[in-house]
Amino acid sequence: MTFFDTHCHIDFDEFENDRDKVLADAAHFNVSHILVPGVTLAQSAKLLSFENTQGITFYKALGLHPYFFNEHQQGDFERLATLANTHREFLVAIGECGIDRSIEKLDYQQQLFIQHIELANQLSLPLVVHHRKSHDLIAESFKTLKPKCGGIIHAFSGSAQVANYYIEQGFKLGVGGTITYSRAEKTRNVIANLPAEHLVLETDAPSMPLSGYQGERNVPAQIIRVFDALCELKGVETQSARQLLAEQLYASSCSALRI
Repeated sequence: MTFFDTHCHIDFDEFENDRDKVLADAAHFNVSHILVPGVTLAQSAKLLSFENTQGITFYKALGLHPYFFNEHQQGDFERLATLANTHREFLVAIGECGIDRSIEKLDYQQQLFIQHIELANQLSLPLVVHHRKSHDLIAESFKTLKPKCGGIIHAFSGSAQVANYYIEQGFKLGVGGTITYSRAEKTRNVIANLPAEHLVLETDAPSMPLSGYQGERNVPAQIIRVFDALCELKGVETQSARQLLAEQLYASSCSALRI
């Protein structure tokens, strides 16, 4: 089985002291591909030259994440767009971008998100979309400007209706540590009943630790435990069935990022 971690911030400082070992551990669990998203202008610029020595293929996206609202300066998006246009051949997506109700200035967030959609459309790239209690605002944004190339709804949580809306818009749903928590009953039920062709695996390392690992740094090797949790939700037990599901998820990841 081969796995694609479609959302991992392996370039973050949390991995500065042992990045090679973390990646070697991931490779041991058959993680062969990782998508590393952008979150700020400075980090996105550095990301373009970020590589590893562990045989894992890195794919990259550029974006301005709402969490880093206070770091974004006037003109950063225009500079990010120039960077993306100049280095289009190194990119597979635009993002991480989106809207987060836990952060101030929702109008500004929505305006910035629409700019990301426009850039993705111009470059014929998919989007990596962050959400938190903001599905309605993301849908409003999609009405304002429809994404042409779909993408991934990172760390999906929500109802079957919301899941189907995103699928109809051409998006895959990111499945990560959330499904390992019994309290996430609604999301677990939705994911359990969706075909694998609509799902992709992710860790969001170093964030979003799995159940039983609260307070610890998340790592890309944990993708195997996310996969195990998904198998359990779907009642996949035999080795052949697990192999088939892994192949479907890997194909879904490649399809989402058009690689």
